[in-house]
Amino acid sequence: MYTILKKEILNPTVTKMVIQAPNVAKRAKAGQFIILRVDEQGERIPLTIADADPETGEVSIIYQIVGKTTMALNQKQEGEALQDFVGPLGQPSEIEGERVCVIGGGVGCAIAYPTAKAFHHAGSEVSTIVGFRNQDLVILEDEFKEVSDHYYLMSDDGSVGEKGLVTNKLEELIQNGVQFDKVIAIGPVIMMKFVCEVTKKYNISTVVSMNPIMIDGTGMCGGCRLKVGDEIKFACVDGPDFDGHLVDFDEAMSRNRAYASFEKHERDEFCNLLNQEVH
Repeated sequence: MYTILKKEILNPTVTKMVIQAPNVAKRAKAGQFIILRVDEQGERIPLTIADADPETGEVSIIYQIVGKTTMALNQKQEGEALQDFVGPLGQPSEIEGERVCVIGGGVGCAIAYPTAKAFHHAGSEVSTIVGFRNQDLVILEDEFKEVSDHYYLMSDDGSVGEKGLVTNKLEELIQNGVQFDKVIAIGPVIMMKFVCEVTKKYNISTVVSMNPIMIDGTGMCGGCRLKVGDEIKFACVDGPDFDGHLVDFDEAMSRNRAYASFEKHERDEFCNLLNQEVH
């Protein structure tokens, strides 16, 4: 059993948990993920490792409350435990490049942060561009500032930072003469697609994290199958990082939407169950 040491509400739909998992903490690297089960009857879900401390054995996860399992996870409190917490899984991010730009969108910033931190500790000059719909959804601002040489906050409605999309700021920086050896984009699939369209124009190496399409996390279900160039890859075992200029984003988005109705059904059923318990 894996004890929940800390639970922190980051915004109305996103929660951070710190879990006691020494074996995972000792081996975890940026870009990798774990698979957890809330209880014996729960489904297995993959979540990216947001941070890990090998000395204390603590592993941080950040999740968005969107479906049955994340709702059940969010019912857990400090001092309680999770049934399973397995990892680290997936291929670690390649931390190479003197001048890098790490781009995070929404809850994808939870994955972008450990990547930015790893580049910072490796001595790279790190620029981070993070984007949210509005001020209420901003997460990890202080953490990003600590590991970034340059930090840019964007919001769709202009309620915080600069108004606009992360791609607007990226192209502005490039056109102003800022040079990047590599861009790393992590967030909604549509966001990563448009980041890659910008960087392709300027011939900048770009890596994307395809964890949003993962389901089983072991390569057995095939749900995270995607086309990368002329090859078929699985996000969970071959990635989650891939060359963004080779990923077929349209196919990935289509596959991602295939489970929307099932997830809604499971979420509604769980909500009804909670309402019955309250009454």
